[in-house]
Amino acid sequence: MATQIHEYPVVVNWAGGREGHGDITPQASAKTLPISVPPEFGGVGGETNPEELLTSAITGCYSITFGIVAAARKLPVLHVQTSALGEVEQNGLAFKYKRITLRPLITVTSEATDDQMKQTEEFAHKADAYCIVTNAVRGTVEVVLEPTVVRAG
Repeated sequence: MATQIHEYPVVVNWAGGREGHGDITPQASAKTLPISVPPEFGGVGGETNPEELLTSAITGCYSITFGIVAAARKLPVLHVQTSALGEVEQNGLAFKYKRITLRPLITVTSEATDDQMKQTEEFAHKADAYCIVTNAVRGTVEVVLEPTVVRAG
């Protein structure tokens, strides 16, 4: 199979310093997101920021990837809701994105067998290995998975 390159162009407009404002527009969706520096870094806040966007990108990538894996394995998954927490360490003037903890709550059908529940949890732990965005930061940002699998009630 020939190597393919997929491109994701984005345009950022920014004016000012820490108290500045701007926006990000991914060219494919053309959905503009306002951005600002968060208050903990001396900004005005009130909009999204790169730290939230990294957490969002990894959480979204994980959730989509898990959904694809679950469908391919014909697991009886009804819904996935993934909450996440990104952690940035500040040491003086140095900042390092340390960890993102993903907590997927995976709901399977009420008819799911115990074996299907076990397989679902197993793949919930493995799905991040196929996530493009997680693989881009692997070795730099720790990604922790804490899945919960429940039957629909």
